[in-house]
Amino acid sequence: QVRLVESGGGLVQAGGSLRLSCAASGSAFSIRAMGWYRQAPGKQRELVAAITVGGSTNYADSVKGRFTISRDNGKNTVYLQMNSLKPEDTAVYYCNAQLSIVDSYWGQGTQVTVSS
Repeated sequence: QVRLVESGGGLVQAGGSLRLSCAASGSAFSIRAMGWYRQAPGKQRELVAAITVGGSTNYADSVKGRFTISRDNGKNTVYLQMNSLKPEDTAVYYCNAQLSIVDSYWGQGTQVTVSS
């Protein structure tokens, strides 16, 4: 079992920045990759960025060059630095921890709202 606690969401003006954090506890040593997903009203949940335990990263095209994912393995925490935010980035952001191809856990979600 892995518990994920997210923080850092909020309201920001377009062009601003936010940093999301996701702290993992429980069987965190079993985590192979962590990622951030988002879901806007009326849309499907989509991958924003992911990072493996080895540090390999993957980003959605819509956030490349603006968002940076990083992790502190010692603290079992993953971060999402979001710069140059746009109104279309408005969504609930969810942290995900993947232990295997069939075993993953989700955080409760944190709201990010970008005003124009």
